[in-house]
Amino acid sequence: MPKIEAIFFDVDGTLADARLDIAGAMNRVLKMLGRPEKSVSDISSYIGTGVKYLIGKSLGAGADEALIDRATAMYEEEYLKHPADHAKLYPGVAKLLKGLPGKRKFVLTNRYSHLASALLEKLGIRDFFEKVFGGDDESCIKPDPRVFDRILPVVGVNRGESLIVGDMAIDVMAGKNSGIRTCWVTYGLGKKEEVLPLKPDYVIDRISDLGSIVNNGG
Repeated sequence: MPKIEAIFFDVDGTLADARLDIAGAMNRVLKMLGRPEKSVSDISSYIGTGVKYLIGKSLGAGADEALIDRATAMYEEEYLKHPADHAKLYPGVAKLLKGLPGKRKFVLTNRYSHLASALLEKLGIRDFFEKVFGGDDESCIKPDPRVFDRILPVVGVNRGESLIVGDMAIDVMAGKNSGIRTCWVTYGLGKKEEVLPLKPDYVIDRISDLGSIVNNGG
């Protein structure tokens, strides 16, 4: 099996827990629009499958495309004001990133790229990554195989030497759909009954365990 040379990290539930800031921004938007606010747990359950999905589910039934677009712009503005008031890295993330010299590291998230970058900057880890790939094109986000079809030629990485690390079924599916090795972290937002049947190549309980996988060639 070829060595792992490039690692694509998910953000929410993998590198950082940003649920409170996401929920805070979303609830500020709902309040401005005269809509009922939602619990953190409800909003958290919408995280992972794109910003428009988060907005649409939070707005609830009856939200048309025009309202979703308006709320999305408002959400972006509100989130960027407070991207990391409460967010924190999961234990061992910074140490793990420092311990992967020579490995190419990228972020692959369904957040919009500028929202992800804002969080990573505030948490002090943005410079570990060559590039942040976000779900800016809502028609092409994880688990769509076109995500990697688009990215890999840009960064010049072979599929067989790549690994995606994430906490949700969509992360594992994105890798499986694209012929890329997959690593599921158990501590995030994903549910084992949804992820384990997909048979990820690696399952880890701590991000620090990724070091031995990558540095030993997988």
